[in-house]
Amino acid sequence: MIHTTHVGSLPRGPELVPLLLARDKGEAYDEAEFDRVVQEAVDEGVRRQVENGVSIISDGELGKVGYSTYIIERLSGFGGHTPRKPAQDLAAVPDLAKKLAHIMGAQEFTRASAIGKVELVNLQPLHDDVRRFKLALERHGGGVDAFLNTASPGLITAFQPNQYYRSHEAYLADLVTAMRPEYEAIAAAGFAVQFDCPDLAMSRHTGYQDMTEDQFLATIRANVDALNEATQGIAPEQMRMHVCWGNYEGPHDFDIPLEKIIDIVLAARPATILFEHANPRHEHEWIVWRDAAEAGKLDGKVLAPGFIDSCSNYLETPELIAQRIERFAAIVGKGRVIASSDCGFGTFAGYGKIDPAVAWKKLAALRAGADIADARIG
Repeated sequence: MIHTTHVGSLPRGPELVPLLLARDKGEAYDEAEFDRVVQEAVDEGVRRQVENGVSIISDGELGKVGYSTYIIERLSGFGGHTPRKPAQDLAAVPDLAKKLAHIMGAQEFTRASAIGKVELVNLQPLHDDVRRFKLALERHGGGVDAFLNTASPGLITAFQPNQYYRSHEAYLADLVTAMRPEYEAIAAAGFAVQFDCPDLAMSRHTGYQDMTEDQFLATIRANVDALNEATQGIAPEQMRMHVCWGNYEGPHDFDIPLEKIIDIVLAARPATILFEHANPRHEHEWIVWRDAAEAGKLDGKVLAPGFIDSCSNYLETPELIAQRIERFAAIVGKGRVIASSDCGFGTFAGYGKIDPAVAWKKLAALRAGADIADARIG
């Protein structure tokens, strides 16, 4: 069977979003009510994933305000709110940026900066995530495989700018120490550990946009070195990493080409690589993966391309998905391809374009397409 999965985040319902934002802003909220609402959302998310044929599932990141900024509730050293720089492609088309903001919603979460020494102070939210996910799997999982998301050290530097450390490398060094217990706890709980690493691609035109290309490449090499150091105690086969150029509908004409970063991406320890393939800016880059395979650079790697787009409410046909799967099966073999999504369906609370009902339809189509490809490949 060809496995199907997704990048991790699922849409958060209207009952959950206000609680997540209140917690993120340090406002008063009912902890028991928060736990109840999140548990119900995770239960429903697990049930719906299984119902729609997803064979490697997550908790939907439903207990987090977002995939990158949640860490401020677990680590010390962060403070303030730093307005984000517009992505370079959207800065050039301000009217489009306004339209997208109207459609996708406001990004109301806190964007803190590193203003002091970063240290782990509270891992209980992770233990709560694990507890709720395990309970949901017992109730609705039906024996599927499972993973939990976590922020890579490099991702944190891209979203929480450095205003304290003497260098990027010094910031990374403390993040390695601070985040390692989270990574190892997820692995110890029996889940695959997914590292979200848009810093390796998207940050070229967002958080790291002021760098030269050479500076950017040196920075992401350091980020991968930090990830490798932080995960020495976890087997590559138990780790996944997601690389993307940004989960928003824009021109993306400032995206760094895959061929410029692929060797750095492949130097990371996680065996499974999730990456964008369904959107029109990156679908052609299958040839980069083909060339890497022919050069012997993909040994030990499992590819999980996005075969469904997370920026469009168009519903891909199972036949299109099957054709995309067959393209990659011809490169690395059917057993080393997992059918995935381009990005998450709910990267931040209260923010996103995909209608939740469409997200489930897309995941069902992904399963149907995987079954067609599986039968044809044999």
